[in-house]
Amino acid sequence: MSGRAEGLGVEIRAACSPGEVRVAATRDGTLLDYAVWRPGAPDGVGDLHRGRVSALVPAMAGAFVTLADAEGFLPDSEGAKGLTEGTVLPVRVTRAAQGGKGPRLTARVTAEEAALADAGPVARLRRGPDAVTEFAAGYEAAPVLVDEPGIAALLRRTLGERVVVTSSVWADGLAEQVDCLAEPVISLAGGARLSIHPTPALVAIDIDSGSTAAGRGDRNAQHRHINIEAIPALVRQIRLRNLSGAIVVDFAGLSPRRRAALGPALGAALAADPLHPRFLGFTALGLAEIVRPRVHPPLHEVLTGPHAAGLVALRRIAAGFDPAFGGLPILRAAPAVVRALESDPVALADLARRTGYDLVLRSDPSLPADGWLMEHAYG
Repeated sequence: MSGRAEGLGVEIRAACSPGEVRVAATRDGTLLDYAVWRPGAPDGVGDLHRGRVSALVPAMAGAFVTLADAEGFLPDSEGAKGLTEGTVLPVRVTRAAQGGKGPRLTARVTAEEAALADAGPVARLRRGPDAVTEFAAGYEAAPVLVDEPGIAALLRRTLGERVVVTSSVWADGLAEQVDCLAEPVISLAGGARLSIHPTPALVAIDIDSGSTAAGRGDRNAQHRHINIEAIPALVRQIRLRNLSGAIVVDFAGLSPRRRAALGPALGAALAADPLHPRFLGFTALGLAEIVRPRVHPPLHEVLTGPHAAGLVALRRIAAGFDPAFGGLPILRAAPAVVRALESDPVALADLARRTGYDLVLRSDPSLPADGWLMEHAYG
């Protein structure tokens, strides 16, 4: 998330709910960057560990390293070359775990970090930066607006007086912009659409001209104009959703041969992305190929699963809490959701601190894996 250009009018806004902070960088009410920070379940990127080499894997050009809570992979190019099994060394997480694979590591650490990890058992020595701090480093002049005093106090330890407590961080239509990031279809000006479909292997994006090319005239010229106009929105959605790995784009209308002319515009638009995605060209079918480094998990992974579902429930409970009524509703949820909330060391305690009540959780195997509902209030 580093490497963003500083700009006037940029604000970093942190909307806090139990166990979760939704972080947006905006300029004049327009969303520039977005991330979700879960204090009780950070993704581990930037964490400093004292690890131990558990296995050398020449076929993979690296080594597996045992960490405090996982097993990571250290490539030869990042310091594994020449190590032996059992070696204890400092490592930092450079890429979050994904798809059952552990985090990616580097042994390229500072002298201070190496001294910190000089001796002792396998352990996490220091957490990496949270999303607010990362955004603040990228937008150095931007004020940080936070709607929860406790989180604000935590952030002031590193960001000082840049942190301001306010109750209106989601103003200027920002909530609608954020909600759209969870939708697979984005409407563009003039009736065109972007359809975004992540799969286990890649992210497929389709640009549909809709009714925009229904008029008379040169259809190829119309489709070229539609695609050129769609490229900024395409690149913006890739960045806001933190799409990563292999991305293929099916542009609207044009034959594979004619799509090659879109390459320079697409490459130029991608150049502003701080993760430096690469446009690789077009396939024989005319699909644009993009590869974007994976560091943090993409937004569609963050927003799905039992933990995400449970935090949505807590957010709604907190938002609807009325101290005059007293008590909280009972949350009935799928077993996986209950386990996820009980495993989060922050979320339930945060809700209790905000409301003065402990939430009653009831596990219900009859609900879908991510399902939950609120029952009658008590107390």
